[in-house]
Amino acid sequence: MTILVAVTADDEGTAALEGALAEARHRDTDVVALNLRPLPLDVPDAARVTVVDRVLGVEDGDAVLERLEKDVGVDLLVIGVRRRSPVGKAFLGDVAQRLLLEAPVPVLAVKTGS
Repeated sequence: MTILVAVTADDEGTAALEGALAEARHRDTDVVALNLRPLPLDVPDAARVTVVDRVLGVEDGDAVLERLEKDVGVDLLVIGVRRRSPVGKAFLGDVAQRLLLEAPVPVLAVKTGS
């Protein structure tokens, strides 16, 4: 069993990484961190985490779905989400929404503290 976490360059990405690490400790499993940030990813619990950098030019949602296809051992996807207004929820194309609908594994959506 492996957990895949999409780590973006914002508070949602940080929340997703923290949530994935907590879930990995709970399940006693490893984490694959898909680094969607422009800089290298610094992981606090590096012994249990494999960092994979995105392929340049690939959109975030596509990068996550492609990684899920490659890593057949992934049993859970962790993503960070932000609070959206009712009007914001009406707009399609949001990466988090796409992953919730298209991921072939269960998705854990982690909200930021704010």
